[in-house]
Amino acid sequence: MSHRARLSPVTPPPPVLAVTVLGDDRPGIVAELTEALAGVGGNLEDSTMTLLRGHFAMVVLVRSDASQSAVEAAMQPLQHSGGLSVDVRSLPDPAQHSGAGQSFTLRVHGADRPGIVASITRVLARHGGNIVDLGTRLGSALYVLLAEVVLPEGADVSAVQADLADAARRLGVDVSLHPVDDDLL
Repeated sequence: MSHRARLSPVTPPPPVLAVTVLGDDRPGIVAELTEALAGVGGNLEDSTMTLLRGHFAMVVLVRSDASQSAVEAAMQPLQHSGGLSVDVRSLPDPAQHSGAGQSFTLRVHGADRPGIVASITRVLARHGGNIVDLGTRLGSALYVLLAEVVLPEGADVSAVQADLADAARRLGVDVSLHPVDDDLL
């Protein structure tokens, strides 16, 4: 008599839903959003939120056994009572990537002018750099860009820095690129 091990079927995890919220800032938006997601069994995986000149902007990646339409329905009160724009969409599972490379912090600052972000990010793209986080702010007299960049293994960091310096000189801004200290993360 043969004994076969019974394997229980592996249930794939629910899809990742991206919930994007935009609108005029007011107290309580994050609480309302996260309570609504918790109400449909949503588990927040990644999120980012910022204020852009008084406007609220947030993207949340969430998993829930609830359907996309159920999550959309849970977001309706934010749209109706809060004057917010909410978008819910299903994301495909990310392609497996090695993530190999070294993380760097990029800082750019100087007088504001069109093309700073485009020029600097084009240099990084030419070297295979992947921007994993980026923020900019325009102060009273200073434009500041701060980003985390992953350069592929084997990238010539000196060449990247030289190309960034050339672009910065043409733009009239200062630039620095420094390795991220993993011990600080």
